[in-house]
Amino acid sequence: MQNFLNKIKLVWSDTVLRKRVLFVLFALVLFRLLSAIPIPGIDTLELSRFLSNNQFFGILNIFSGGGLSNLSIIMLGVGPYITSSIIMQLLTIMVPALKRIYHEEGEAGRKRFTQYSRLATVPLAAIQGFSLLAILESQKILVNLSAFDRVSNIMIVIAGSILLMWLGELMTEFGIGNGVSLIIFAGIVSQIPSEVSQLIFTFDVSQIPLFLMFLVVGVLVIAGVVIVTEAERPIPVTYAKRVRGMKMYGGGSTYIPLRVNQAGVIPIIFALSLLLFPQMIGNFLANSTNSILLSISKVLMSFTQTSVLYAVLYFILVFLFTYFYTAVTFDPEALATNLQKNGAFIPGIRPGASTSQYISNVLSRITLLGAVFLGFIAVLPLVVRSLTGITAIALGGTALLIVVSVVLDLIKKIDAQISMREY
Repeated sequence: MQNFLNKIKLVWSDTVLRKRVLFVLFALVLFRLLSAIPIPGIDTLELSRFLSNNQFFGILNIFSGGGLSNLSIIMLGVGPYITSSIIMQLLTIMVPALKRIYHEEGEAGRKRFTQYSRLATVPLAAIQGFSLLAILESQKILVNLSAFDRVSNIMIVIAGSILLMWLGELMTEFGIGNGVSLIIFAGIVSQIPSEVSQLIFTFDVSQIPLFLMFLVVGVLVIAGVVIVTEAERPIPVTYAKRVRGMKMYGGGSTYIPLRVNQAGVIPIIFALSLLLFPQMIGNFLANSTNSILLSISKVLMSFTQTSVLYAVLYFILVFLFTYFYTAVTFDPEALATNLQKNGAFIPGIRPGASTSQYISNVLSRITLLGAVFLGFIAVLPLVVRSLTGITAIALGGTALLIVVSVVLDLIKKIDAQISMREY
């Protein structure tokens, strides 16, 4: 506790750090104000009834920063930008030109890659905005809209998503931490008071053991997230001695830290997007007058989070996406090549192909642990809901994973800034 207070004192006493922290706080306040501005034509009573009975939109509301609960101008949140970034990273494995830009052209290549992600955000926001507004209009939540009103609403939500993307990048550049992650973090945290108050209002003395169990599970999940997020498998590396002129270089030893959870929370987001797609189509077809479309809608709507099939598929998809995303973002062959070029080797392993194979084997083994953990975190809220009846989405495993990961990253960034100023 004393160390934490000392860090706060150091941050506040440093002019640059204080400005960065205040900028982040100002941006988060602005984000919350924007989430309170609704788009035109909303039937608020119908909206509250619809959201209370729909788990699909409840989850979307978390990732939109609470903007979906009142259909705000930023109702899409940073979802389109995150989707665009994931798609662009996945394309690097299929498009050699993108892989070259991202991995081989340095900082200039990364900037070009980021620009492509920004441009791809616009059509994705348009598609998501149109689909979401069409579903809400079919549910009589948006009423008496003319063609101009529909186009205006789509333009508004696209602009809101682009504004949030820009705000997140400003927070990254002029603040501390990753701006997009902080926006998602703020959205999740903003939902906690309402969900806690809901649990209090529905409190029953007979449920005390359930709440105690829920609290214990929450503490264990947080501890597990911290351990797995911080866990690394060090691979020792030795640099060969080189003689140049009258001097000798190299000969030192270091290690390569391979993270147990290389993919972060992205596999969960990706799996969630696929599993929510049938429900989105089902909602879209729910008010159709065609009997065949209504039958299809009922089948798709039955695929909810309360079904065992949903939980099994969720776990499998998270597990597979963890391996897939790790393979996309981490290239053992490139790492082995760089080690060989710099005169470094892993003790007991031949440079080149043998080093690449060794790193791949180690990565596969530790990714197994990370994939199983992410799958467990993903389905944990479903298990807790079936056992206790508690449906606190913001207090679920995925939300806790995001919150804890963002807090740990923010602490590391602050420590790095403090250390840099000490030097």
